[in-house]
Amino acid sequence: MKGKIGLFFGTFNPIHVGHLILAEYMLNYGELDRVLFVITPHNPFKQKSTLLPDRERLHLAYLALEDQLNMQPSDIEFGLPQPNYTAQTMAYLREKHPEANFTLIMGEDNLRSLHKWQNYESIVDNHRILVYPRVGGDYEGTAEAAQKYPNVAVVDAPRMEISASMIRQSFKDRKPLQNLLPKAVFEYIEGSNLFQ
Repeated sequence: MKGKIGLFFGTFNPIHVGHLILAEYMLNYGELDRVLFVITPHNPFKQKSTLLPDRERLHLAYLALEDQLNMQPSDIEFGLPQPNYTAQTMAYLREKHPEANFTLIMGEDNLRSLHKWQNYESIVDNHRILVYPRVGGDYEGTAEAAQKYPNVAVVDAPRMEISASMIRQSFKDRKPLQNLLPKAVFEYIEGSNLFQ
């Protein structure tokens, strides 16, 4: 693994077009060569019971990204101790791929809670962080929070008012929101009744 690689961590439950739009923006405006969608088996801030199985979410990511040249899914955290802590994953990647330059991609809500993350200092000291805005977010507060960390940049990426929970609920209600998902992902979920 070489070059400038953006790491977009998430449960991706399921991956949707908002994720792809953000990743594409980061590729083009964040000076990245590639974006890896790191599928997190167990985020310590989320209930595992609400998640699709790890391999199912990874499969959906492969379906979503199969035609994307510079975006790939990653199961790197599947073999690491759980729950998954970003600092541990980043340290593992630095050790395994010293020739790569890793950038963390995160939402502004994560930036404001970053000081609560395990070993957050090792993340901010060793990596550039690109922060994207959320709908209804506090841009000024985010910019102020970013000033605490020299390697953090707040980017003016599109604000995505799309949530995976809304998509899951639409399938449960049998009113699926087809255009919020890549075609192959929609067809797979529809055909396998994942959220029924």
